[in-house]
Amino acid sequence: MDIIRDYQFVNGSDRGASAAIGNFDGVHLGHRSVIELARSARPDAPLGVVTFEPHPRDYFARSAAPFRLMGPEARAHQLEKLGVEKLFELQFDAALSNLAPRDFARQVLVDGLGLSHAVIGADFCFGKARAGTAEMMQEFGDEMGFGVTVAPLMAQGAHTVSSTAIRDALSNGKPRDAAAMLGHWHRIEGPVLHGEKRGRELGYPTANMSVDGLHPPAFGVYAVLVDVLEGPQTGRYHGVSSLGVRPMFGENKANLETFIFDFKGDLYGKHISVALVDHLRGEEKLDSLETLIVQMDADSAQARSILAAL
Repeated sequence: MDIIRDYQFVNGSDRGASAAIGNFDGVHLGHRSVIELARSARPDAPLGVVTFEPHPRDYFARSAAPFRLMGPEARAHQLEKLGVEKLFELQFDAALSNLAPRDFARQVLVDGLGLSHAVIGADFCFGKARAGTAEMMQEFGDEMGFGVTVAPLMAQGAHTVSSTAIRDALSNGKPRDAAAMLGHWHRIEGPVLHGEKRGRELGYPTANMSVDGLHPPAFGVYAVLVDVLEGPQTGRYHGVSSLGVRPMFGENKANLETFIFDFKGDLYGKHISVALVDHLRGEEKLDSLETLIVQMDADSAQARSILAAL
């Protein structure tokens, strides 16, 4: 997959794509349906996605609480799995945000990216002050010579599949409900960081990861699938993770600590992907290290049983 970050400098070989446009936070089932429409609209054209970095909500509300389901690297991994050939990850800045809807269509989609077809959701807004609508995009397509498909919103039961609904499921400790809307397990990806190495002393060495900038799922202990993405131990493993602020040790910055079953090796600096499968229990402040070890034994046994049934 090719990643293009500047619409003003696009190679000829990257032009002509049939592209889905949006933020694609989580790459959920609704996003996938939009991408499939882009594939079927012009099967002879490269399959593309047009998205923005930082997320516009991050850009306009920089002090707001973290809300993203995934960072740009994890999003790119998911899009590549779907067969996306051209990822136009455009820098969202003052210049882009101030383009009028018509100028966005002309300067970015036509003159810049040279799209042959654009697929947007029915609720898609674009241009300065989000003034552009799906109907306007169809008018611009007719005028400027590119095809436009408006995808209906996807529902699951009585509820619309959305990033907001997925965040709510994760906040309520229901990762399987989130996965049903995502079409895949919710994952936290990133490099393994050095920690305090307390887990090693307790017989449970953990791979520590930052969750900075991401929407925090319910704190507590999870049964997880772990993909090691690089190095000699590359592969999939089962494990158990603790997400939270480690109240027994007086720390207050949330992170993710994962004990990988039956694993030996050094993962410091390596990128891994941790999929949350089941929320086993909430975060607790236990009364002793001995009690903590007994609880970790029980958590591991429960996680092994759950994951063996997948």
